[in-house]
Amino acid sequence: MELAIVGLARSGKTTVFNALTHGRAPVGSYGGEAEVHVGAVKVPDERVDKLAALFRPKKTVHADIQFTDIPGALTWRSAGRGEGPGPQAQAALDRADGLVHVVRAFKNEAVPHPDGSVDPARDIEALSLELVFADLAVVERRLERLDTVVRSARAGDREAGEKEIALLGRVKAGFEQEKPLHGQGLSEEELRSLANYNLLSAKPVLLVLNVGEEDVAKLDEIEAQYVKHGLVAAICGKLEMELEDLSDEEAAEFRADLGLSDPPAGRIGRLAFDLLGLISFFTVGDDECRAWPMPRGTPAVRAAGRIHSDLERGFIRAEVIRWDELLELGSLSEARKRGVLRGEGKTYEVQDGDIFHVLFHV
Repeated sequence: MELAIVGLARSGKTTVFNALTHGRAPVGSYGGEAEVHVGAVKVPDERVDKLAALFRPKKTVHADIQFTDIPGALTWRSAGRGEGPGPQAQAALDRADGLVHVVRAFKNEAVPHPDGSVDPARDIEALSLELVFADLAVVERRLERLDTVVRSARAGDREAGEKEIALLGRVKAGFEQEKPLHGQGLSEEELRSLANYNLLSAKPVLLVLNVGEEDVAKLDEIEAQYVKHGLVAAICGKLEMELEDLSDEEAAEFRADLGLSDPPAGRIGRLAFDLLGLISFFTVGDDECRAWPMPRGTPAVRAAGRIHSDLERGFIRAEVIRWDELLELGSLSEARKRGVLRGEGKTYEVQDGDIFHVLFHV
């Protein structure tokens, strides 16, 4: 899973990226061709820790999410339609499963806001419009190509192209009314047919409000003001990046003094799971205890392929038990003895917290 960190100019998104990923990316203003920074965040999960305490494996692996810091501000409107990020940044945006929109909520006279004042609600709307303008440019280019192709096609081959033109024409009209794709009332089938376009306004968005140090005691209150916009987290990126220079113990003590709980990486990682509709299933043993993130509703045979392609190809059945049931029983052998370890076929939908053991033959 990959999330692209985006934001308007001087929102502090690279600072937030560093705070989340323990990164050292240089903070400043960059053009569209600047380097894309990539880092991963481990998603804390006490279930993994408790299973590891039971099995004492050689290796414990938590789920992680990759974050990509997109350089510069996303300004298709000011740059000219169809322009904006450079090729490397655009590729990362296309690849991303979702977006993390860093919204400036801090005041700093040394770093003036480009619009003259700090207004998170205005900036949330501004970036949404930038995404719509980016998608409008994609749709317009596709319609131009389709028009040529369909007009020159034989009568029997025109139907699919004409159907696509009709759908894109409706979508284009929606974009011209400044409606993002997810606000245009399209059917699931229509959205699936548009998936290959990687339209940015179709991607789920997690808002991260980047507050000043004077507001760290009011994070919950600040978040409550913006929940109407969707999933939201408030952090002080500058403070959290500075805490990266301390030991874990010193940072935890400092956070406790400020009334903060966990580091933001854990909470934002969990929110990212919600954003992307992910669950975790587990594999356990003496060698390794591992969390495997998967989209909710994934069938057992595909979950097996996530572990290894041979398991999917030769899938016979999966032995499944909930993580808390296994902890109570103490071992997989005891679960088998008591008949609690159940067999599931290819179409079984893997549930959050399932422990998974695949029987296969290749």
